[in-house]
Amino acid sequence: MSNQYFTDRQNDFESSARSYPRKFPFALKKAKGSYVEDVEGNRYLDFLCGAGTLALGHNDDEVNKAMMDLISSDAPLHTLDLTTPVKDRFVQTIFSLLPEGLRGNAKIQFCSPSGTDAVDAAIKLCKTATGRSTVIAFSGGYHGMGHGALALTGNHNAKNKVANLMPGVQFMPYPYSYRCPFGLGGDAGVDAACAYFERMLKDPESGVTLPAAVIIEPIQGEGGVVPAPEKFLKTIRRVTKELDIPMIVDEIQCGTGRSGRFFAFEYADIVPDVILMSKAIGGSQPMSVVVYNKSLDKWTAGAHAGTFRGNQLAMAAGTVVLERVSRPEFLAEVIRKGNYLKNEIEKLQKEVSIIGDVRGKGLMLGVEFIDPNGEKDIMGHPEPSGNIAAEIQKRCFENHLVMEKGGRNGSVMRCLCALTVSDDEINEMLSIFTKVVKEVDALVKVHSI
Repeated sequence: MSNQYFTDRQNDFESSARSYPRKFPFALKKAKGSYVEDVEGNRYLDFLCGAGTLALGHNDDEVNKAMMDLISSDAPLHTLDLTTPVKDRFVQTIFSLLPEGLRGNAKIQFCSPSGTDAVDAAIKLCKTATGRSTVIAFSGGYHGMGHGALALTGNHNAKNKVANLMPGVQFMPYPYSYRCPFGLGGDAGVDAACAYFERMLKDPESGVTLPAAVIIEPIQGEGGVVPAPEKFLKTIRRVTKELDIPMIVDEIQCGTGRSGRFFAFEYADIVPDVILMSKAIGGSQPMSVVVYNKSLDKWTAGAHAGTFRGNQLAMAAGTVVLERVSRPEFLAEVIRKGNYLKNEIEKLQKEVSIIGDVRGKGLMLGVEFIDPNGEKDIMGHPEPSGNIAAEIQKRCFENHLVMEKGGRNGSVMRCLCALTVSDDEINEMLSIFTKVVKEVDALVKVHSI
């Protein structure tokens, strides 16, 4: 059977909401480590890895063994929210990784499998605990596609056609040095964002009442891989603490070691009230949880539920991931490999005209593409080009490299590879990526794409 056979059939029976098959028109048959293979036998280097879900790559031997051992033991695989030894170990492993100050005061809520449900659960938790009704989110943020989570998401495309999303969401500017919302950039832009946030919440005439929660990604993912400056995270933590506002950190994509710390918020040395986790914590299986300070635990029985919150396979596999990824030597390798990859792309940036910015932490990196022939923004930078990024993505795929886009206008190519990616695999990615970027750069110099 050919890729065309399966993709044509998928086009016939699957909804128009499908997204990845439009960019990657193949049918997968095998996967191992950092590679996937289609039904025609073509092998691809996977720098998407389930949108960052596969921290240890495809079909990790230790992860698979944990799941197979569980299945062969006749242990229950579906338990609702009943406890098991497997669940107990998983919870204690998560708690052992929490920052001091939360570790001994933590509660956990198991949610439906998707991270978007963890977001909704956290908002319900904070509204219940505070008695307040509004939530502060940040421009460029992404928190999921559920009705509540989508209301907290910055991107307009998914929101414009959906009426009556959760009301009471106040968006505030997020520091983004390359495209600073204040037109300042650098430290001045960070200072302005910090001052704006604090003043809006403390000014009795600001029109912004105290919210039930503030939710933020320590590194924005879908928003274009934009790390929050440490000063900004510290300011949000200080101000929310002073005003008794729960601070929610969304670590669904940037957590579980991707940034080079187990939690990305650790770079700022803060202790949030609520942590959202999903994607990689299930060891390739669906899992999402909310970990929070027990002072917020004002829920009554059944206040939040979900049929598949007792996924034992995810807990067994996830424990392997948590234990492996949290090792200092593992995290040090994530930083080393991420720095090498970032440095090499920065060298490429100097050779071409279409790369505007390279940013990120660890193995969560973003490359923002620009149209050098286009208009400039308030910062003097050429506008982001989704067309150029789309051409880069298409040509990467044709050269057997799978990467995803994000950011403003889909202009940012993102690295979400396995954290176990080897140096040889990184060099293979760089070889393909460099070749493609230089090809497209040459085209842009002749005419705009």
